Parts: sequence; structure tokens; C-alpha cells
Amino acid sequence: MTINLLSLDEIVKAYDVRGTYPDQINATVCEALGQGFAAFVRKTEPDVTSVAIGHDMRPSAEELVNAFADGVMSQGLDVIELGLCSTDMVYYASGSLSLPGVMFTASHNPAGYNGIKLCLSDAVPIGQETGLSFIKEQAKSGLAPVENPGAKSSQDLLSGFATHVLGFINEEGLRPLKVIADTANGMGGFVLPAVFDQLPFDVEIMYEELDGTFPNHEANPLVVENLKDLQARVLETGADIGLAFDGDADRVFLVNEKAEPVSGSLTTALLAKKILEDSPGASIIHNLICSKTVAEVVKENGGRPIRSRVGHSFIKQIMAETGAAFGGEHSAHYYFKDNWRADSGLIAAVIVLEQLSRANVPLSELLAPLQRYEASGEINTKVTDTDAVLEKVAQHYSDADSDRLDGLTVDYGDWWFNLRPSNTEPLLRLNLEAASQDDVDRRVAEVQEVMASA
Repeated sequence: MTINLLSLDEIVKAYDVRGTYPDQINATVCEALGQGFAAFVRKTEPDVTSVAIGHDMRPSAEELVNAFADGVMSQGLDVIELGLCSTDMVYYASGSLSLPGVMFTASHNPAGYNGIKLCLSDAVPIGQETGLSFIKEQAKSGLAPVENPGAKSSQDLLSGFATHVLGFINEEGLRPLKVIADTANGMGGFVLPAVFDQLPFDVEIMYEELDGTFPNHEANPLVVENLKDLQARVLETGADIGLAFDGDADRVFLVNEKAEPVSGSLTTALLAKKILEDSPGASIIHNLICSKTVAEVVKENGGRPIRSRVGHSFIKQIMAETGAAFGGEHSAHYYFKDNWRADSGLIAAVIVLEQLSRANVPLSELLAPLQRYEASGEINTKVTDTDAVLEKVAQHYSDADSDRLDGLTVDYGDWWFNLRPSNTEPLLRLNLEAASQDDVDRRVAEVQEVMASA
């Protein structure tokens, strides 16, 4: 088998596999990656005999899944096909069946992309340093088929997944909230009805039809432009809340009743409050670009905040080491101990709806005590030498509290910033927080001036 080695180097990222179809990711590449994944599973979990594979609604999904499955079976492992899935449904399969999981998705990327998210049994993450490099090298080498190939079967886990999600809330006393959910023609349209049909909410799903060409807008709620339809519908209907899911539905963004977007940091703080009610004194993980609000709220509610590097594999590892009950990222990934430490947009959504229902106040009012600072959002700057720029900035702000947990974090108390390099591009990512928007704008300009002088 001839493998495009350059393609593998391009598409195997820090946490997953992702590229354009069919030039970078195609059936040949996926069959080789299936072989590599099977070799990694046999090496890491020698007692495992099967792998669970699901996929999103992208047109290329079935071809790529079949090729990957052929690669897995050629190495003697069985394949359980899950069919259409959200990513958190694959994590549920991995946890409930104690099997390695594979999800074919390119998440929020445009229609021309596809990709693969991988985990070991119980949703243990696989990243560049914890298996992806090995899988890539095995794929490059091209493994000969074993004498006794694996077999293929299928399993429908949607009902079980819905029951699992509902187990995170107490349904008694829920109010008939008006909820608008924009699933952007992604997998939210498949999994949301299975959960919300069992709850007393008045739910309207926008763009529910599964369509991997994304005819209405890209399935990336981080881009404000993609929230416009949801915001308009929230105002038109007088809804209590808007929910925006990404393509594989493992992330959810909130829009309040005034159609104002809610940051992932505020959602993390809100979820942490509820988790700490159920698990007093628990550790809560937050990545280091989250607002200071998160750590403050965790402490105020008797919890122990723990900072993490950005990235799901780091958060899940720290959760495993500390027994943390919950983890949140500013990018709207929310991780739950009772979900095998995996992230789930749907679990986060139902917990928020439970809190909103019980609070009996508008979402903006519920969140008002958490809105303590203003933030820049992530600002990306192309640089020729990331290390040199980081050192220049560190030297300029050497009188502040600082650390190098992930890039450079500088903290003056009333304002702080993190500057960290991209894993894949010559970029530095700046996140800055201060007491007011004027302070944010002034400090961002100041940091950018220092960066430009390097």
C-alpha cells in the first residue's frame, strides 16, 4: 500500500486527525490509520478485542469509516459500528462498553474537511504524546494483515446515551422554559431530540436536518457571525435561552434572553457552582485562559480551583490525577467526572437549563454576579520567531507575577494576559482580561507594541 507520508504529517495534529477530503484524508490514509490504531490498542490494551466507531453527517464519512474499519479488522480486532453519533456519544460508548472509541468528524471545520478523534477504553484521550505519533508511524510503515481478521457488527446506543445525559439532572421542578437550539445542520439535530423530548421544555431546533455541507452557516459558534440566526430567533420568540452547538455537538455556547452571547468562562463558572452543590469541596479544573471569575467562584463555593494548560488531554489528565469533579475551557468544552472525564455539550446544556429553571430569573440576571471583568477574546498574531517574541514580552513585564505553564502568563492583579504559541502555525495567541473594556483595549495595544518591537 502506498501512503501519502506528507499527508499523514499534515493531518495528524496535537489532539486529533484533521484534513481536507480527499487530498489529505481519504480511504487509503484512513485504512492505514485504522491499522495503526489497532496496533496501538493491542500494545496498550492487550485484552481488548473490539473498537467502537461512530461518525458525523459529513458526506465523506461512510467511505472513510469503512476504510478505517477495514484497517482495524486487518489487525485482528472487531469493529462495532455506532453509525451517526455526536462526539460525546462516542465517549459514552467508550465508557459504557469499556472499549476504545473512534469518532469521524472535523468538528467545527468547513464542509471540505474530515477528521478522527480517538480514545482508549473509558474515554481516555489519545494525543500526540500519548499515542498519535505511534499510530502515525505504524500507518506509515503499512502493516501486513494478520491471519485471523476481525469481524464487524453494529449497535444503537442513542437511547442509552440520552438516559445517561438525563442522569445529570433532577427533573422534578423543571419549568417549561422556551429554548432555541441552533444545531447548524450538525449532530446536535440527531441527539438533542432524544434528550429534550423527555423534558418539559418548549424546544425549537434550528437547522435540525443533518447536512454536512452546512447550507445555513458554518457549525462554529466561536465565530459571532454564526450566532446571528440564533440571536434573532431568541428575540423573535421571547425565548429564555439560546443554545448553539458545533458540528459534532461536543460543545455548546449560550445566548441569553437579550440575545447576548455568554462566554465559555461564565458558563464554566455557572456549571462549577452546580457541581460544587453536588460535590462539596471538589476540585474544579479550568484552563489558564479562563476568566479569573472561574477560580473566584470555585473558591466562593467551597471548591479547589486548579489551572491547566489549554487542551482536552491536559484537563482530562489532571482530572484523573486529582479526582476533580469538573473541568471547563473558555472554548466551551465542559468535562464531567461522571462522564468518564469526557466533555459533553448536551450534559452542559441540561445542567444549565436545570439551574435556569430553578433560579426563576432571566439568564442575564442569573449570570450578572459572574460578569466581573472584560476580556479581549483570542487575538492571533503571525510572528517569525515565537520564542524570541515571548522572551521580549517576558522581559518587558518582568516586574509582574508570571509563569510558563502554557506560553507566558503575566498577572498584575487588576489585569492579566496569556500569550502562547499555536501548536501548528507561526502564531502567538493573546488573551487579556481587565476591569473595563477601555482597560482591555489599552493593555492589548500595549502588549502588541511590545510584540512588534521584538
